[in-house]
Amino acid sequence: MEYYFLALLAFLALIAVFDIFVGVSNDAVNFLNSALGCRIASFKTIMLVASIGVMLGATFSSGMMEIARSGVFNPQMFTFSEIMVIFFAVMVTDIILLDLFNSLGLPTSTTVSIVFELLGSALAAAAYTLLMDGASLANVIDYINSSKSLTIVSGILISVAVAFVTGAVVQYITRLIFTFNFEKMYRRVGGVFAGIALTAIFYFLVMKGAKGASFMQPEWILFMNENTWPIVGTLFVVLSVVFHLLIIVFNVNIFKIVILAGTFSLAFAFAGNDLVNFVGVPLAAWDSYQEWVASGAAAEAFTMEGLLKPTVAATGFLLFSGLVMVLTLWFSKKAQIVIQTSINLSSSNSGEQEQFGSSLPGRMIVRASMGLGQVIHQIIPISVQKGIDRRFEPKKLQRGETPLPFDYVRASINLVVSAALIASATSLQLPLSTTYVTFMVAMGSSFADGAWDRETAVYRISGVLTVISGWFLTALSASTMAAIVCGFTLWGGPIAALILAVGSTVLLIRSNLRTKLDTVNMRADLDTRYDAKKVQELVDQKADASFEKTLTVFNQLVHEFLNDNESALRRVKTSSSDLFDEMSADRGLYYRMANSSFKPTKDDFDARYCYYRIFTNIREIGRSLQSLSKQATDHVANRHRIFQGDLKNDLLSLVGYLDKIATGSDKKLDIHAILTHSHEAIELIDHMQAELLRKIPNAGLSVRGSELYLNFLVFARELVNRCAIAAALENRLATIVAQPSSK
Repeated sequence: MEYYFLALLAFLALIAVFDIFVGVSNDAVNFLNSALGCRIASFKTIMLVASIGVMLGATFSSGMMEIARSGVFNPQMFTFSEIMVIFFAVMVTDIILLDLFNSLGLPTSTTVSIVFELLGSALAAAAYTLLMDGASLANVIDYINSSKSLTIVSGILISVAVAFVTGAVVQYITRLIFTFNFEKMYRRVGGVFAGIALTAIFYFLVMKGAKGASFMQPEWILFMNENTWPIVGTLFVVLSVVFHLLIIVFNVNIFKIVILAGTFSLAFAFAGNDLVNFVGVPLAAWDSYQEWVASGAAAEAFTMEGLLKPTVAATGFLLFSGLVMVLTLWFSKKAQIVIQTSINLSSSNSGEQEQFGSSLPGRMIVRASMGLGQVIHQIIPISVQKGIDRRFEPKKLQRGETPLPFDYVRASINLVVSAALIASATSLQLPLSTTYVTFMVAMGSSFADGAWDRETAVYRISGVLTVISGWFLTALSASTMAAIVCGFTLWGGPIAALILAVGSTVLLIRSNLRTKLDTVNMRADLDTRYDAKKVQELVDQKADASFEKTLTVFNQLVHEFLNDNESALRRVKTSSSDLFDEMSADRGLYYRMANSSFKPTKDDFDARYCYYRIFTNIREIGRSLQSLSKQATDHVANRHRIFQGDLKNDLLSLVGYLDKIATGSDKKLDIHAILTHSHEAIELIDHMQAELLRKIPNAGLSVRGSELYLNFLVFARELVNRCAIAAALENRLATIVAQPSSK
């Protein structure tokens, strides 16, 4: 039996490394998005600063390890064998669940997942024990540390409101002082601002978090506690004077120091608070194993009161964990996807937030907020309103200047406020959700900055609601899945554990090593030279590919409809929606072209206009296909009659004909090929429309069926016409590139 538990320990150690990788991929957004979004420094510099913060912060996480040992359940109620199964179920569930959310590019909370996994697996183990003993399930509450669990969960929920309000208030006051044209006020109060920021960082990270450090001596902690305010006051005065001199005398950009220090502090606070989510369970399992071996008792009889004793994790192990976190930062592609999601939602720019779409709750909140704003507008005196409005006038960009997701002021507030809140929770040994805090602080600061205008507010709010719903979905999924895994392992013993261990390992390998992801290059330069040649390259890459995907989906739609296959049609409907989103994103690139800092010539403008018209036509094809797929799916779902006989054969022939005429000389789909045959294709479609009127009596078609058949033909006509237009525009673009004007 000892070998079984050793095998579980080995698996937990291995899975802990993967858990750090997956968890940091999810949470890298928490401390990288602000510095990357304002582009205060190079990508490598920001990553290096964050890496140092993570390494040092890991050594301050020792005090948080108690959460995994006794924060959610009462360990004295469980035997050693049950505790090991609980920990095993938590790690198996955690790694699969977080990897799933990361693959979807959706930020979630590692704290929520680990807390509810511990809760779900502990409840399952308690219920299994009570059922085996013939006891009442009402006693299951005795196995749970109800007061501490409630404190943790309520703390996570309250942090949402606290983080949003704090971020909004601090950003509003700061913006009122600095304005968007902060260069003037920066020379006057920049030193004081930087002094406050770095003093706050030192206070919350070092002084408040000192007792959680594995290397901190008791006398050091006592000295800081007895001299808190003298230390803080002296530090503030000295830093303010030094920074003011740096601004006035040496013209140093203090914002760079503040933002990089904030990045360091937030990475530091993240590692100190969140490392327990990744390695707390394996460490608790190792301590449990040592307690059991020392006792010499049977695993099924030895209870785990030992987990109630305070413990200090080894500094070497914490540093190793920090090293794994750092390597993940540098090499995880999934981390870059999640970073882009958060930057888009908190960005000051429009045009990027629509990835989440709009929702009814989002529209209701926007409508109610606008009504409240009108009431407040009537109460505040006009003179005060004008004064405030002048302080919040957006900065006018110079010609060719590229707008950033957010400026130095907001990036500083995002980092410092988030770090302060997280470090405060760490000092209280409260596993706050770093994702909750940083995300909601960013939302609050963007709200205070007026970034939630009428063009973007509904998308931002819908995005926030989507992410928050994902967090609550995490809680439900984590507790349910952990309970199932724990129950199955207790019932099946070593064989069940082996199946789950092998299965989860296979899923990890397939997900992380074989899946090719369309990752976002965070080092991409927005100053791309969108000249005529670059535009032509983009058209060559995207236009034919979009057309080929459209024909493929249309082909699938026709065949699955005629096969009366509802489930397959729903998949086609999803594919058509995804294709339309992709086409919309391709068309939306014209907006980035217009905002690039590259100064275009007349030919470049003409090329961009061709791009806009080409992808407008392609997107409209996608819109029509999306509508047609919905109609066809509803037709089958309502069990209406499917086309038979000549109508069926004619529709299949049309699809085959479109595939045939769209194939170029190189056997690849090409919109230029369909331009060549567009006239005869339209004649064929006209003939089929006329023939439908003649065949209706014999085919027994209803009005609904006739309309759907005509819609198939209308889509085919639109496909041919719009592809022909796009091909003609491509020819015009080629002429512009080949024969540039003299101007």
